Parts: sequence; C-alpha cells; structure tokens
Amino acid sequence: MADRYDEVLTPEALDFLVALDGRFAGRRVALLDTRRARRARFASGQLPDFRPDTAHVRQDPTWRVAPPAPGLQDRRVEITGPPDRKMTINALNSGARVWLADFEDATAPTWDNVISGQLNLIDALDGRIDFTDERGKRYALGNDLATIVVRPRGWHLVEKWIVVDGRPISASLVDFGLYLFHCARRQLAAGKGPYFYLPKLEDHREARLWNDVFVFSQQYLGLPQGTIRATTLIETITAAFEMEEILYELRDHSAGLNAGRWDYIFSIIKNLGQWPEFVLPDRAEVTMTVPFMRAYTELLVRTCHRRGAHAIGGMAAFIPSRSPDVNAAAVARVRADKEREAGDGFDGSWVAHPGLVDVCRDVFDAVLGDRPNQLDRLRDDVEVTQTDLLAVDKTPGQVTAAGLRANIGVALRYIDAWLGGTGAVALSNLMEDAATAEIARCQVWQWLHHGTPLAGGGIVSEDLVRSILAEELAALTADRDPADRARAEAAAAIVEHTALDEALPAFFTTEAYSHHLAPSAGSR
Repeated sequence: MADRYDEVLTPEALDFLVALDGRFAGRRVALLDTRRARRARFASGQLPDFRPDTAHVRQDPTWRVAPPAPGLQDRRVEITGPPDRKMTINALNSGARVWLADFEDATAPTWDNVISGQLNLIDALDGRIDFTDERGKRYALGNDLATIVVRPRGWHLVEKWIVVDGRPISASLVDFGLYLFHCARRQLAAGKGPYFYLPKLEDHREARLWNDVFVFSQQYLGLPQGTIRATTLIETITAAFEMEEILYELRDHSAGLNAGRWDYIFSIIKNLGQWPEFVLPDRAEVTMTVPFMRAYTELLVRTCHRRGAHAIGGMAAFIPSRSPDVNAAAVARVRADKEREAGDGFDGSWVAHPGLVDVCRDVFDAVLGDRPNQLDRLRDDVEVTQTDLLAVDKTPGQVTAAGLRANIGVALRYIDAWLGGTGAVALSNLMEDAATAEIARCQVWQWLHHGTPLAGGGIVSEDLVRSILAEELAALTADRDPADRARAEAAAAIVEHTALDEALPAFFTTEAYSHHLAPSAGSR
C-alpha cells in the first residue's frame, strides 16, 4: 500500500473483485486452454475460417447492436495513451472526442502504474487532477473534455499483487472492476457512462465471457443493464473470422469494432508463421493497403455498419519533431492514411499524440460534415472470403538486413523501457507500445525459423541475430550505470528467449511480468 491506494483498494471494491473472480476465473482459464488447443491445430495445418456452426448469426439480417451511448455518437478522433497523470490531462484536453485510457499495451503493469492509473481517472472525473513537470510547467483540465474509454489488460494476463485463494487474479477483471466500481456512477452523473475497449479477443466465446461479466457487474452494483458499453479490438486473425459473432454476443453492450495493425499482424505470425506462405517482409512494408489487410479492414466496416456499430480505424503513431521536413513528410503520410479510412467508411480513427488530433479531425470533417458518423454507409459492395483474409503471400516487399536490425533494436529498447515501468515509448519519432515489440520479435523468430534470405545477400541465421542483438545492447548500455545496464541485459535476455527459442512464446509480457517487472517502477 502507498499514498492514497486505500481510496482504490477499499474493502467493498476488493469484495467486488473477489466476486468477479469467483464467478468467472474458471471460464477464463478454460478459454485460455482453448486458445492453446487452437494454436496447436494451426501448427498441424488447419487454417482459420468462418465457422459453420455460427452461420445463422451471420445470415440473420434482423439483429443490431444497441444504439450509440451518450458521448460515443461522434468518435471521429480518438487519442490513446496510458493513464498517468500528465497523459490523463493532455488526452482529455486534446480536442479528441474519445480518450482510450490504456491499462494494456501502453502501460507497463507495475503495481504503482495500475493503482495510480485508477486514482488518476477518479481524480479526473472529480475535476481535481493537475500536474507540474520538472520544468515547472503546470497542467490542468480545461472545459471540453474527451469521453473516457478504458482498455483493461487482456484475458491472458494476471495481476500478481492481488491474490485470491493463493493465485493471482485476472488482470482484465482488476482493471475493469476497479474502474467500474469507482467511476461508473461518476460517469453517469456527468451524462456519459462506463465505457471500455476489449483487447486481444480470439473468438466469440471470449466476447460472451465479457458480456456475462458486464451483466453480472451491473446487477451486483445496481446499474441498469446496458449501462456498460464496449468496443472490441479486432486484432487477432481468428477474431477477424468472427466479427459478426463477437458483435452478436455483446450486442446489448457493444459500441463497435476497431481495426488494429501490429497486433493483427503479430497474431498471424504467432498462429501461422511456421508455414512458408505466411512469411512477411519488413514490417514497414506491411501497410494497411496490402491485400490481406485491406480485406480485413473493409470487412470490418461492412460488418459494423450492417449491425449499427461504429467502425474505428487504426493508429497514427507519429510524434511531431523539431524538424519541419520530418514533420511535413510524416503528417502527409498520416493524412493519406486517415483519408483512406474515412473514404472506406470508418467512423473515426486513432492518434497517439495531441499534435495529430487536428489532422485526423480535418480529414473526417471533410467526409462527415455535421454528421456524427457514417453508419448509413453499408458497404454492401464488399465481399471477403477466407482466401482474401489469408492472402499474406500477396504482400509485396523484401526482408532486409536493415529491417532485421530495426526489429531487434526496437524490441530491445521497448522491453528495456517496459521493465523500467514505461509502456508508451518514443522511438524514432513514433510512439510505440507492447504491440510493436511483439511483432518485432515475432518477425525475427519467423525469419530465423525459415532461414529467410536477405535482400542484400545472406540469410537470417542465429549467429547473425545474436551478433546484432549484442551490438544493439552495447549501444544501449554505453553510458549507463550498473543498475540500468542490468535492466537492459534482462531485456536482451527476454528478446533472446522470445525470438530465438524453437517454440514461439505467445507473449513477451507474460514472462517479463512474472519474473522481471518491479512493483514500483514507473511514475504516476
């Protein structure tokens, strides 16, 4: 316990978490077992496909999700970031319509980050949050604030500092439960509600589990059914084949679907990367316009609008720099990406930095005008098949030595920062989160597994990867004190294990959290 933790970890809040755990922990474990079994089937040659046993859900034209909740009708710009004190203020003041308060990929889940993040959300809703940085600059809330949507950690993660009957509780239930318990009525009093983003779902049964959590929680806390709303991130290849089923399971609580990039590609490598037809080029070449990504995003818009749900586009991770030339080139790319999304029918999109809010808003303003969304654009012209979603072999590009080094370098630097308690990390003018490290180390594993040829000659070999990793570690630790050097060495060991082992670990975060992450790293 630390200063003000007792405001979050009240006896009543902990009773609620225990009730959630008692009701749902067993189903969570069973669904994680289902994930492992599915991955084993893919390893034996099975491919993802649309489920025949749920065809009736896809074919039924009559059902729709609940209408948009207050504060979620217009989502043309959403900003993402961890719920530390400074980001909380900047995101709410950014001019974006929605702030994704991210306890997942953008937060290193130290105990302090988890609990202080909850405190920051309570303080923001009570209008008593401020922050003064090391230069003496003061940050405080303005008047026109974004709607808060909380992203809890995924089903695969646990919170090791809350133990029930000798085992750690689900991190998803901790992040969700503490926010709902303390902030649901605060949000309702402000004319909005408790809203969530659901990460890394792999099938509709995981969505059903969340829906049952919502129903139980609303009953437990005396909230009207349907008060909770959730947007599901479609960031796994298996979920892409079950978008309609996921919306159907959550239909009384659904606020839409979101199309990711890095996590989605990471999921393809994790599930299918052992097969040569799924080897991808340098990740910089895998844009949202390559055929398999195009199929996925167009299907998402069609699915959402057919069911009355918002379709939210992907991330613009650029961080404005001091170089006008760098800024101009990057903003032009961001604008083109957002124009593609708005033109395809998306109702809004993500940015990582307040400096990009105006760029994204201008693009969507040009398409939407005074309308809050384009749910009426049904995209009946879109037809997507299993072959389209799995057309990875049609991705143009090469595997290069520079791309290999970039992946090793960004994985090492990100994991080093993550172990230090920072989950949103500025690297090369981009705001990176855990998804970047995941795809980076998975690509290294895939190229190594296949002995992939490099464009300039040679192949990706274990000796080459180890050599580059040693060089990147030496560069990272050149001017560090012993404690910081030890942290970087731990990060290098994680990269080595999660990228070079014969079997590809499902996530780097699970082992790193269990064995390396200190409870008080990071900052409020």
